[in-house]
Amino acid sequence: MNLIKNTKAGIVSFLKFIIIFVTIVSSLNSAEESNFLEGNFVEIKILDKVSSKNELLKIKVGKNIKYKDISIKALKCKNSEFDDNPEITAYLQVKDLSNKSNDEVFVFNGWTFSSSPTINPFDHPVYDIWLTKCY
Repeated sequence: MNLIKNTKAGIVSFLKFIIIFVTIVSSLNSAEESNFLEGNFVEIKILDKVSSKNELLKIKVGKNIKYKDISIKALKCKNSEFDDNPEITAYLQVKDLSNKSNDEVFVFNGWTFSSSPTINPFDHPVYDIWLTKCY
């Protein structure tokens, strides 16, 4: 009788261990997936409306770059969780460096979307910006 009780107790302990192990492994996998969704670099395309030329720029998240008369800083970028219709979003801050009177005001400070570049209220007389990649 003791042998049966000990066997049942061992099986229950083993099942508890398996459940805890599976829970930990699945939480680690979801943490890795969330890291994959957020990128370290933003790729944007800038159109110079005066010269009608566009240029592709790669910006490290958290870094500030200067492109001609504007300063661009990418604070965050994310890829969507869905593979069938990918959506790329990035939080950008853009300053106009030619406006010396108030250099603390952003021309644009907000989220941009790769699928709908016209949603963002970025309005500059010389430049247009499109989000292309987040990696």
